[in-house]
Amino acid sequence: MKFFSLLFLVAGILFAQNNEIKTVDYVDINKYAGLWYEIAKIPNKFQNHCIKGTTANYTVTESGEIKVVNSCVDEDGETDKAEGVARVVDKKTNSKLEVSFFSILGWRPVWGDYWIIGLEENYQWAVVGTPSRKYGWILSRTPELNSEALDRIFSILKQNGYNPEDFEFGNQ
Repeated sequence: MKFFSLLFLVAGILFAQNNEIKTVDYVDINKYAGLWYEIAKIPNKFQNHCIKGTTANYTVTESGEIKVVNSCVDEDGETDKAEGVARVVDKKTNSKLEVSFFSILGWRPVWGDYWIIGLEENYQWAVVGTPSRKYGWILSRTPELNSEALDRIFSILKQNGYNPEDFEFGNQ
């Protein structure tokens, strides 16, 4: 009986470990700031109108917040912009952030997870996920990534419990 209890305990621990999202060890927020091109994403309702040219631009403010400007071209050929703020949640690694695009008189009641789970050493590409795995993005400093980078990114996604086939590639 003790053997089976121990077996279930070990299986539970292994499952829990395999089910966790692992963020990168450290992010230099100032190096992360700047313009990112969206290479691929898990489709979501708040980006349904975007048909091409999706970017994210991050600027570190004097107060330490991160100004976020997401931009894309919609079905009518118009540029759509969404402005928000990001804040670092895990100050030790800077790899867990929250983002808000909704404000009521300066109060932000709604925040979404933004966890950096992959980051090229020179900050040329990034993989962003959430603990629920409902959302995910592949970002790059350039409008395209080579197959070597994509292979590395797909490996990171798989290690974190994502299915790379869930990601939809965009048009830049």
